[in-house]
Amino acid sequence: MPEAFVYDAVRTPFGRFGGALAGVRPDDLAAAVVRAVMERSPRLDPAAVDEVTLGLANGAGEDNRNVGRMAVLLAGLPTSVPGSTVNRLCGSSLDAAMGAARMVETGDASVVIAGGVESMTRAPWVLPKPGRAFPAGDTTAVSTTLGWRLVNDRMPREWTVSLGEANEMLAEKFDVPRDRQDRFAARSHQLADAAWSSGFYDDQVVGVEGVALARDEGIRPDSRPESLAKLRPAFRDGGTITAGNASPLSDGASAALIASEGASSTIGRDPIARIAGRGAFALDPQDFGYAPVEAANLALARAGITWADVGAVELNEAFAVQSLVCVDHWKVDPAVVNTRGGAIAIGHPLGASGTRILGTLASVLRRDKQRWGVAAICIGVGQGLAMVLENVAA
Repeated sequence: MPEAFVYDAVRTPFGRFGGALAGVRPDDLAAAVVRAVMERSPRLDPAAVDEVTLGLANGAGEDNRNVGRMAVLLAGLPTSVPGSTVNRLCGSSLDAAMGAARMVETGDASVVIAGGVESMTRAPWVLPKPGRAFPAGDTTAVSTTLGWRLVNDRMPREWTVSLGEANEMLAEKFDVPRDRQDRFAARSHQLADAAWSSGFYDDQVVGVEGVALARDEGIRPDSRPESLAKLRPAFRDGGTITAGNASPLSDGASAALIASEGASSTIGRDPIARIAGRGAFALDPQDFGYAPVEAANLALARAGITWADVGAVELNEAFAVQSLVCVDHWKVDPAVVNTRGGAIAIGHPLGASGTRILGTLASVLRRDKQRWGVAAICIGVGQGLAMVLENVAA
């Protein structure tokens, strides 16, 4: 079977909720990264792209009607290029990349653009339709920005707790105190700021037309555990999770160019990483923060390596507590995890985060001259995904 490779990865700067990207439609954000992928490989004939597949968590607003296909059209690719949209909540774009790799490996495609997008700012309120005509009572508009909505009454209550409460339960289960979470969060901000200052992200991040945002909007270089310790718990009295040690609501898009080894001449550039293993894992919905542990173990086994071989990890920081639980259960040096900052600082626009960590991982492997790396992400409703990359230059 052919093998699948990452040739390039780009993303927009990630904006804060209601921030610099608030005026940009999600389909335009998606088109921006698809267009950027093509511009960065000028020898690649747009008609040679076999598929564009994008991840998206919401899809209730301007990102409806298959945002993957909308991105193809808005980016100016030929109408002959198919487009699809994947929804696995926070793991959507990593799932899109996994699907792209499978297309290449099975011979169904040679060149695929995979990515994702989310505008949590512009996610609309929705109104359920009434069960009968002319209801006399009031109707409540439901936000689609994050988490459960319009919950099925047949779902057990313990499955449908809020994401924050689920992670408070995780903190209790694995005894992760507040001070560890705050230290982890401060580290995320400091490393992200240092990475931007050193130019690490310059080649990965593309601007959005009409928006004066040069870098991720949520990074706070002055974050310290002492200042984070002053924030009030967000989900329960006496809890450990705050706005400071959880990822913020964000806007942004990301994309990766995934293709066969033989497509190098078509693309006009060499691959940067081989997709060596993939893993998906599921468990009780409220325990979703732990799911990346076994997803990554599966991906490593399928790649034929162990944690002893891994030199870099990009773990999406949905919450500091779930990140710490994952690292605690992996046999890996915590110092190699998220060395250029994570989602607590950079942001977590749900559908875009998977290919964001994938692209960051490929760059970390090259910069740090490491051979093997893992990208992993937790997913609401009890799932996790992971992918193993091999640095082709190592």
